[in-house]
This record gives sequence, C-alpha cells and structure tokens, in this order.
Amino acid sequence: MKPMYTSILRRAVVGTMLSAAAFSVGWAQESPKEEDFYKILKVSAPEGTLLEVGGLAVLQNGDLGVATRRGDIFIVENPTSRRPFFRKFASGLHEVLGLAYKDGALYCAQRGELTKLVDSNKDGKADIIETVTNIPVSGHYHEYTFGPKIAPDGSFFISGNVAFGDEKWWAGESRVPWRGWIMHITKDGQIEPWATGVRSPAGLGMIDGELFYADNQGDWIGSGGVWHVKKGAFMGHPAGLRWSGDPKSPVKLTQEQLYAKINPRDNRDERGRAIKPENVVDEKYVTLFEMKKEFPEIQLPVVWLPHGIQGISNSEIVQIPEGSFGPFTGQLLVGDQGQSKITRVFMEKVNGEFQGASIDFRSGFRSGVLRMAWAKDGSLFVGETNRGWGSAGEADEGLQRLTWNNQMPFEMRAVRAMPDGFEVEFTTPVDRKSAEDLASYSVESFIYKYHPVYGSPTVNKEACAVKGVKVSPDGLKARVIVDNLRQYYIHNLTLEGVRAAEGSYSLVHPTAYYTLNNIPEGQKLAMTGVSTYNSAASKAVPAKKGVPAKPGVKAGAKTTAVSGAKTGTLVAKAPTFEEVKPLLNRHTCSACHNAEKRQVGPAFADVAKRGYSNEKIVELIYNPKPQNWPDYSTEMPPMPQVPKADALKIAAWINSLSAGKTAAAKNADQP
Repeated sequence: MKPMYTSILRRAVVGTMLSAAAFSVGWAQESPKEEDFYKILKVSAPEGTLLEVGGLAVLQNGDLGVATRRGDIFIVENPTSRRPFFRKFASGLHEVLGLAYKDGALYCAQRGELTKLVDSNKDGKADIIETVTNIPVSGHYHEYTFGPKIAPDGSFFISGNVAFGDEKWWAGESRVPWRGWIMHITKDGQIEPWATGVRSPAGLGMIDGELFYADNQGDWIGSGGVWHVKKGAFMGHPAGLRWSGDPKSPVKLTQEQLYAKINPRDNRDERGRAIKPENVVDEKYVTLFEMKKEFPEIQLPVVWLPHGIQGISNSEIVQIPEGSFGPFTGQLLVGDQGQSKITRVFMEKVNGEFQGASIDFRSGFRSGVLRMAWAKDGSLFVGETNRGWGSAGEADEGLQRLTWNNQMPFEMRAVRAMPDGFEVEFTTPVDRKSAEDLASYSVESFIYKYHPVYGSPTVNKEACAVKGVKVSPDGLKARVIVDNLRQYYIHNLTLEGVRAAEGSYSLVHPTAYYTLNNIPEGQKLAMTGVSTYNSAASKAVPAKKGVPAKPGVKAGAKTTAVSGAKTGTLVAKAPTFEEVKPLLNRHTCSACHNAEKRQVGPAFADVAKRGYSNEKIVELIYNPKPQNWPDYSTEMPPMPQVPKADALKIAAWINSLSAGKTAAAKNADQP
C-alpha cells in the first residue's frame, strides 16, 4: 500500500501549465479527500426495480441476497460485475428489515416474525417459507423488527422498535411484550428477552462473537451511539421496562423505580391534554452516567455518535475484515440513514468495558445507508432507503458498492485513552515539526442530558488544554498530554495542524470523538522529552490600545452595514452563504437542512417563506416546534448550545433567502 499522492500530483501538475508559482501553491494546498481512496460504485438493477433495501446477506458462493422493505427478496448473481443478474427469490413479505444466510437458507426479520426461506428444488426461488418464531406486534406503524444476527452457536438475535403514543405521539411505548428489547431466538425458536432500554435499534452487529447495537436520537436518547449488549442490560429508554416483571425478563429495574429518580414529565394542561416535554435551558439536569450510579444495570454507550455530526439515524454495524479498506482491519463501520454516510469506530477495552473513538469515514451515498455487507472481493455492499423520512442522498433507494483503491490515506488509525490524555496512531508517518506543535491540537469535552425530551443539546462543554506532545521515533504515534480529562464525557480531538511527513498533507478526517467511560490507570508521561512548543502562543498579537470602539460594538469586532434606502439609517447586512457556511457546519444545521431543497428537515428557503423575524428563528433553534412542520417525520432537537450571536447570523442569512438572494445560498455540494 502506498500513500495516495499520484492523483494529487496529477492535479497539482496542472498548475505548471499556468506558472511555476501556481504549481507551488497547488502542491502546498491540496490534500487528498475520502473519495480519493474509497470510491462509490452503483450496482445496476433492472429498470423499474425499487430497491428500498432493508437487508443484505452475502451467500457462500458470493451471490448477494437483497431484501426490500416492500417485501421482496432478490438474489443478485455476479454482484460485483458490471452486469449483475437480479433474480426474484421471494415476494409478499412484510417490511423486511434484515437478512442473514446460514446453512443454505436465508433468514429474514419481517414485522411480525422471524422467517426461514429455502429453495429446496433448486429452481432459484424460495419454495419453503417457515416461521421460526412469531414476534408480538400491536399493529402500530413504528413497530419495526430488525435482524437477525447469527450468534456463535447458530442462534439468532433480533431487536424490536418501540411504538409511539396516539395522543403523546412523541413518547416511545412498548404496547406488547418485548418491544423496545433485544431478543435472543433460540435454536428451537423460543424468544428469550435479552436486554431492554432500546428505542430505534436499527443496527445490530455481531463483533468477535459479542453483540452490539446502534440506536437513534429521540426521547430519552440524547444522541445516537453504539452499545455493547449484555444480557440483563438497560440502555436508557424506559418503555421496555413495562415487562421487567415478567418471569422471563433478565432486567429487574422497573419504570416506577426509574421515575422515582427522574421526572418523566408526564404533564397535562388545564384541558387535560398531554404536554410535550421540551428542553429547559439552564435547568438542573442529570446524565445517563449519573443514573448508572443509582442503577448499575444501565449500560453506557461504547461510543456516542454526536448527533448531526456523525449521523442522525444510525444503522448497521459491520466489522472490517482482514484485507479490506487498508489499515483499519477489525474496526467497525456504522451506517447512517439520515446523513447517507458511514462512520468508523475504533474500540478498546479499559477496566473491562468497551470504549473508543468515532471518526468520519465516507459520505455521499445516493440515499440513506441502512444495511452493509462484505463482498468476496473485499468491497462493501451498501443498501439504502430514505423510507419517506428524507436523507442527505436525494434518491429514495439504492444499492451501491464501496471500494478501496489500495492507496494509503493519511488518517488517525486509532485513538487510545491514556492516564494523562490520548495516544493517536497514524496510518503514515507525521511531519515531526507539525506534530510536536501544541497549536496543531485542540480538545474539548461535552455530554448529553438524560431526559424525556426528544434528543439533547450538548451540555457542560469545557476546553481541555493540551500540555505536551511526544511523537514516536517512527512518526506513527503521538502521545498527547491533555488537562481536564473527564470520565464518561465525549472528548472531541481535532488535529487540524498535523501534517504527513510525505507531501505535507493534512489528515483526511482531522476530528475524532472519544467516549471516555474509563480513564486508564498507569504511569503518566514524564515531561522530559515532551514538546511544549506552541506556535500559536508565539504568534499572538496584543490588541491595539487607544482606539475607542463604537458604542455597542466590542473592540476589534468586524462590522458590516448598509444604509437604509428610505430612512438613511444603518441596517445590518445579512451574511453571505460563504460567511455563514462554517456556522451551519459547526452547529450541525447542514446535517438536516439544505439551502433550497427539502432534506431531513425543510429547506432554509422554505423557512424564510414563513416570515419569521430573526429573533423568532433564534427562539425556534433553541426550542423547535415540530408541529409547525407536520410533513416531516424527524423532529429537530433543541439547540440551546448555539451561541446567540451565531444563531442571529444564521437567522439573518435564512431571511435573506426570501429577498431574492437565493443565488448566494446555492451550493451543489451541500449535503
């Protein structure tokens, strides 16, 4: 494997056609992107075939099984070729949201049962369709069933989505047994309740013989994440606790015990109507890790996947096999339906519990990523649907394949917790000068509330000062000494200034989110031989003195104004898209919204048409009103963490879109 410099060199050489100076600028500035290493290819389906993919499974001979939420199962022969052949294997099933292959048979999770399908006469179609086990349903539309995943002993695991209330449409409910649970299906087809506290457990993964699952942000779930599923564990959503009194339940915690410690906010107005819980700014809140001190059966996430940054609807979990995707063997990939992307997760065990770091991997899929499966050639099949909820990818469905070009990307291969900070391992050697500069690093930590509100803002955010860095002799590791480590918190490590030794390229993805459930014990790094050089400190320029500021304007602040045509007064000029774009990305607005097109949420231009004042838009950023947008299934979470100055800039830009200025907002690459 070689670093990916050929294509970058080719692009830079174009600069020589202009001038030597242009060449040098192009060479210094352009770094490879994720698409330079991992290419998305389409798996061509017959015209008219709707592949709203709910399940994928690779058969022993390399053929691909594809299940759709519309109830069809296809077998795709030669799926990695230019002309794959689709053969319908079964149809008439009920919203298949998982597929597995075992001993010559396909197994799928329908809404109300786990089903076995066999082609006994070898005519290419399923002629035996057997119920392995019936799964209780009430008939609510949201009672999806996901799976199965095959356990080491050949049994299965499935998961059951909660329903939602009729009047309290925002509140997850378990109307029938084992909704909101992970279920173990024994070899003789018996349901064994395994763990509860799940809300929308769309992604299961069997990793080295142990079960993990991914959940989505919503009520009681502050953000998406990946959990290790232990028997008897409670993940946090209380709906499934309704059945903890059942003799078969391995979880003994009750809703009453939980609600004695945290208010479910089941309130009603003077007319007796249920009141939807909303985020309260500056309230005294609790976190999931604080509740774990009261109830040890609570299972904390292995990694939180920050909402709006690393997904909004997390899905399938797969492990990268040997020989696939370069230096990341054994790590996890987690799909996301809403953002049409895949995130990479590095895990390690500290004090007997899994924890680790999440790093962006590949975005740009044509629809929402729901299912993934490894092809025999080491590429990754990606099954997609937006199921009417919307996704960053504009298509309603898709089947694509992600391939690696055998070139080595400059990435953080791993991030490991240390007693005094973190050890970052790189895929290729770093430029020592940049890696030993403290200004190349920034670290901050934050957490989410545990409450019945839909999602949570990031709270208790604090900076973590970088005190020193020690780079290994081979340039492949940097030991970063960090002040103010906080157990259980998400630590955001950003390495914007670190460069590769060859080519001086920046990291493809310079940001990692480490969920620090445990701080390792051991020897802290001695400061001897540790770099404490900080170029930012040496370049700091003191503010000029003696220049009075305008009334109401901070010294040094940049102001822009235009004269009112009729009044002659100064009116604040709305920022341009390029000025506001960093704010939209930083505060995750662009995760769900596009300037002019409907996505997971409404287009900014549609918001502008409502005629809200800037102040009203800020109010709605802090406390959204989903009832204002009944045509959108996914609620916007409260965002009180957005500084008011930033929120006002965003609001001013949004309102500028209604004044004939949409051209400034256009951006074809906006997700």
